[in-house]
Amino acid sequence: MVAAKNSNHPDYILLGTIGFLLALGIVILASVSAPYSQEKFGSTYYFLKRQIIFGLIPGLILGYLAFKIRLSLIKKWAPFLLFGNLVLMGMIFIPGIGLKIAGAARWINLGPISFQPSEFLKLTFLLYLAAWLASRTPEQQRKGKKKIDFLRPLSQNKPAAIKDFSQTFAVFLIVFGLISLALIFQPDIGTLGIIFLIATLMYFSANTPFLHSVLIILLGAIGLFSLVKLAPYRANRFLVFFNPEIEPMGIGYQLKQSLIVIGSGGISGAGLGTSIQKFFPGFLPQPISDSIFVVFSEETGFIGGLLLISLFLIFLWQGLKITKGTEDKFCQLAALGITSWIIIQAFVNIGAMIGVLPLTGVPLPFISYGGSALVASLIGVGTLLNISKNHQ
Repeated sequence: MVAAKNSNHPDYILLGTIGFLLALGIVILASVSAPYSQEKFGSTYYFLKRQIIFGLIPGLILGYLAFKIRLSLIKKWAPFLLFGNLVLMGMIFIPGIGLKIAGAARWINLGPISFQPSEFLKLTFLLYLAAWLASRTPEQQRKGKKKIDFLRPLSQNKPAAIKDFSQTFAVFLIVFGLISLALIFQPDIGTLGIIFLIATLMYFSANTPFLHSVLIILLGAIGLFSLVKLAPYRANRFLVFFNPEIEPMGIGYQLKQSLIVIGSGGISGAGLGTSIQKFFPGFLPQPISDSIFVVFSEETGFIGGLLLISLFLIFLWQGLKITKGTEDKFCQLAALGITSWIIIQAFVNIGAMIGVLPLTGVPLPFISYGGSALVASLIGVGTLLNISKNHQ
């Protein structure tokens, strides 16, 4: 275990921000899910109970374990965690174990419990990538003589070169290619996009040659173009993004309704629990998951939306402070990966709902309904708090 530099306490501002987000998420879900829950299951709190029992409680337990475990063990076991996660990704295609919903094979069904392995893949892959990149960093960097510098051009970080450039780049592409295939066959392109952004940022920040990052971005752009061409519904999302007025009762329906609902909230909103749109099933697609920010904005208005975004910005600030204050290379990259994961996913979700990004199917961290996403996020922040405890 790396020696602690403080009194073994976590970043309390980050901890408080996470607690606030969790509390807000429970309140929002209770309000948004009540009508649909009552209509479908005869219980106002069906979805809320499941979120607490299968998401919040196990997430807090596993997050606490991630907070207490030695960071050296997390680094040591990172490859095995990724391998186990990839095995689970393969199991979703086995009849009787995998569960297909709306044409997507993303769930493993274990009787009353089902979960999405792809939600945990974000965490296991970034931990593996952090451990692998740290192991390929020169010894003087691993001992903390050189920190990640977000402000200086990479070309100026000459002492931070990673040995064996060609092998590093080739292995990265091979591992990421395997993960990409697993997600494409589900399909889960939203998760693939999030993982690609996290991985590219981590690879760049590990002081690899700048050309590597350029090539990764170019290959990613080519891959995205190919995936869009192969599936018309993905192309439609980009058409709507570039032309929001297109087919308002067709492919542009979700964005149009989202903007109407957000706009109806005004400055202060209609009040918690008083949303009108959530009482009309089908008017707003997936109001308890992908579109939950929309209903929250209707009920709390511009002020509520700004508060939620501000909480994620505080999370970003504290996460970067932890990253900058950490000398161990693995912990640097892991902290950066976890922070970027939560923030990228949050702003991709919110950006899609307000029309500044193409529509995707990624949940809003700590807020959207979904036990797998909540558990994975809490394990991630438990690890981030662990890093803050030992390295600030």
